[in-house]
Amino acid sequence: MKPQAVFDIFSQICQVPRPSKYEEKISKWLCDFAAAHGIEHLADEAMNVIMRVPATPGYENHEGVILQAHMDMVAEKDGDVQHDFLADPIETYVDGDFLKAKGTTLGADDGIGIAMALAAITDKNLPHPAIECLFTVDEETGLTGAMKLKDGVLKHKRLINIDSEDDGQIFIGCAGGIDTLAKMHYEKSPISNIQSSIAIRLSVNGLLGGHSGDDINKGRANANQLIVWFLARIWPQTECQLARIEGGNLRNAIAREAEAVIVIPMAFKEQIRIEWNHYVAQMEGVFGEVEKDMRLDLETTDMPETIIPTDKAYRLIMALCECPHGMIAMSKEMPGLVETSTNLASIKMKQESTSLPSREGAGLGSYFIEVNTSQRSSIEASKHHLKWAVEQALSMACDEVTHGDGYPGWAPNPNSPLLEVVKQAYIDLYKDEPQVLAIHAGLECGLFLEKYPYLDMVSIGPQMYGVHSPQERLSISSTERCYAWLCETLKSL
Repeated sequence: MKPQAVFDIFSQICQVPRPSKYEEKISKWLCDFAAAHGIEHLADEAMNVIMRVPATPGYENHEGVILQAHMDMVAEKDGDVQHDFLADPIETYVDGDFLKAKGTTLGADDGIGIAMALAAITDKNLPHPAIECLFTVDEETGLTGAMKLKDGVLKHKRLINIDSEDDGQIFIGCAGGIDTLAKMHYEKSPISNIQSSIAIRLSVNGLLGGHSGDDINKGRANANQLIVWFLARIWPQTECQLARIEGGNLRNAIAREAEAVIVIPMAFKEQIRIEWNHYVAQMEGVFGEVEKDMRLDLETTDMPETIIPTDKAYRLIMALCECPHGMIAMSKEMPGLVETSTNLASIKMKQESTSLPSREGAGLGSYFIEVNTSQRSSIEASKHHLKWAVEQALSMACDEVTHGDGYPGWAPNPNSPLLEVVKQAYIDLYKDEPQVLAIHAGLECGLFLEKYPYLDMVSIGPQMYGVHSPQERLSISSTERCYAWLCETLKSL
């Protein structure tokens, strides 16, 4: 596998557990790597790691550059895979031109960016100006590393972000984003007419999922929606009681799996099965061309002990049906760019350690259902308009709706001097011109600009598919091309 130095380092990174919010081990590994190679380094209070290497002979008077990537990875796995992301290494294998992981996310987002940067600064034969490497934590779930980066730490005025996923493309802008989190508190209720009822488990599996920025406009199904739509369809006429509903995982991943357990009178058993078969056929008609491995299953299951109160369960289903998901608008300035979108990311059942008092003084309940969503837009006003629309929908059922701090977008600068150097390096290597684009996914660049407004930035990366899902795969040949491009850029700088 070439470049050998890059893949050797990436292999080492795959041995270090590094899910978002748990970057202690990878932060220490990076510091140990720097120390072993005699590289000046520091770790800040957030566990971001900064490395500095001097210019090579002849480049001492050239302006320096920052190479930036993030340490954390999305921890997603197939439902039947046993893997502890806090302890187990990522098991990789080669399939043709692709590097993949066995039943889990690969973590090339953004471990391969780190590997490229480390390979470059440890290559004794690569001429370059002074380089700072900035490796941040928690990019995937909160951007807290970028947010907590202090003023004055970075010395240079040019930054190459190595966190993109498309071969031969340079990104010069990204969407801003914000999360909306809703909770519906409740107390468990007994099952009505339990002796004459039956419990049924509905499940959705095998969806592509993917990145809620990059893949939101590709017509993929959302497992949460598939479950909720069917429940809304059968609820009025079947005396349905809801015992369980869960689906999705991370806020920036399209939900791949979901399930619900319902209790219905025995008399409706055959009707439910007929309705389910009709529904499956309809969903295959809608998503079948995209979701080749979609599985929608109905089976009887053990009777649950309790249910969610029926009135609250119904309001929740209706609220989730009303909650928008998917692409909302395309950009008018940049053809092909998604401007605004939202992701119905996860539905989770949880238990409070103690009952929470409501504003009226009554108990909200010892249990709650948590709905996590994320909104993205290149236009700041549209991002906030969409979060309010999501809040309005979820407030139909949820007694608590909050928004995250959000993060700013990165406005494109088509006149960037750094962009011209990176473009020319690609042309010199491959006799072809790279595409210059903005991306709907979030990057840390917007946050860097808040503290370092003078930064000139671009983002590049090798070709990846299925990012944020167990189908994640990294093109080996594209990695070789991208690393050669990075090295040519450093020479040109």
